[in-house]
Amino acid sequence: MELFPPIPFAEWRDTKETLHRFAQVVGKVRLAASARRNHWWNVPFHLTGRGITTRPMGQLDGNPIFTIDFDFVGHQLVVSVLDGRAVSFPLVGRSVASFYAALMEALAALGVRVALAVPRPFDLPDAGRPFAEDTEHAAYDAGHAQRYWQVLSQVASVLEEFAADYSGKVSPVHHFWHTFDIAHSRFSERRIDHPRQTDPVTREAYSREVISFGFWFGDDSFPEPAFYSYTAPEPAGLADEPLRPAAARWVARGESHLAVLRYDDARAEADPRAAVLGFYESAYRAGAGRAGWDVERLSCAGGVTDPQL
Repeated sequence: MELFPPIPFAEWRDTKETLHRFAQVVGKVRLAASARRNHWWNVPFHLTGRGITTRPMGQLDGNPIFTIDFDFVGHQLVVSVLDGRAVSFPLVGRSVASFYAALMEALAALGVRVALAVPRPFDLPDAGRPFAEDTEHAAYDAGHAQRYWQVLSQVASVLEEFAADYSGKVSPVHHFWHTFDIAHSRFSERRIDHPRQTDPVTREAYSREVISFGFWFGDDSFPEPAFYSYTAPEPAGLADEPLRPAAARWVARGESHLAVLRYDDARAEADPRAAVLGFYESAYRAGAGRAGWDVERLSCAGGVTDPQL
C-alpha cells in the first residue's frame, strides 16, 4: 500500500479520542502487571501483524502469563493466557465504560486479577472521570482505526531503520498509550538532576540526557499529524540549528523546542522515507552537537559495530 497514506486529524478525531482511552485502559493493566523497566520501557505497546500488543505479562504478581492485543483487522480485543485460552470482544459500538467492563470481565474469566491504581485517563481533559463512567466516548470507525495501525506500522519501520545507526543506549521503537505517539530515544550516560518537586513519571523518563524521535497523530494544541524530535534537557542554541528537509521547522513548546516535520509535508517529498530519515538525522545532529555528544564514536552505520566488518 501507499507509504504514509493520508490520515487527517479532523476526519478521525472522534475515533481517535475513543481509541486513545481504550488504549489507556489496556495500558494501565500493563503498568500494573509488568516488571518495571528503566524509563518506563515496560509500559508502551509494540506493533504486531494485525495491531498492537501489550506483550506477555503476569507471573511475577501471581497471575497467569497473559497478553492483551488490539486486532485492527478483525476489530476486536483479544485477551490470551499461556495455556491457550482466550477471550475476545468487538471494538465497534462500544463506549469507554463498556470497553472497560468487558475487559475486566475477560480478565476475570481467564483467572487474571489486576487492580488499576488510578482507573481514570492520564493527562487527558477528562482525567477526573473514571473509565467505568465514560459513556461519552463511543465512536469507532473501523476504517480509521485500521489506517491508524497501518501508519503506525510504516512509521515504526522507518524508526527501526533510523535506530540502527546508533551504538549507544537506545529505547525500543514503541507506542506510548498516554500520549498516543510512537517513539524511539537515544541516550547519553549523563545523569540529570531534577528539582525535588518534579513528578515521578517525568523524573524516571528523563533521568538521563536524551534525544527522542517520533510521530504523533495530532491533538488540540497541534491538530495535524507530524514527525518530531526533541532534546532533553535542551541545550542552548538548539533552535538555531538547521533541519532537513526545507519544510521542517523548530516549534516552541513552553520553554523548549520541538523539531517538527508535518506528515503532509513529508508525503509531498519525492522520497518521503528518505525525507523522514533525513529529518531525524538532522534533529539528532542538532541536539547531539549542541550537547557535546561524541557523534562519530556512537555511530554504527547499518547496525554494524565491528570496525573490521
